Amino acid sequence: MTFSVALSAVAQTLFKLGVSQISFAPQMSSLSKAASLVFSPYVLAGLSLYALGTVFWLFALKALDLSVAYPFVALSFIFVAVLSFAFLGEPLSVTRLIGTALIVSGLVVMFVGEVVG
Repeated sequence: MTFSVALSAVAQTLFKLGVSQISFAPQMSSLSKAASLVFSPYVLAGLSLYALGTVFWLFALKALDLSVAYPFVALSFIFVAVLSFAFLGEPLSVTRLIGTALIVSGLVVMFVGEVVG
């Protein structure tokens, strides 16, 4: 499950890298713009990782209740924040760190509730 979420976070980072490198000529049609986005090497790599992550997610759903598995998608916020900082140069502000800590706290509360309850 965690691997699936991590793959999705890497895919999102690749999407951002891909679309950031594309510039559109003013006369380009919407279809040409969409094709430029989709066929960016980074976007294609991201789509591939997203597909692989989906396969791992299906295995997780086979083994776990959806109501237990799905909240772990919130881990993607943590992974994306770290990847964005490391590879995109995005800031890790105090408010982002606090928000991330709240997400982790919620996951811990849920996990402890499942184990104890």
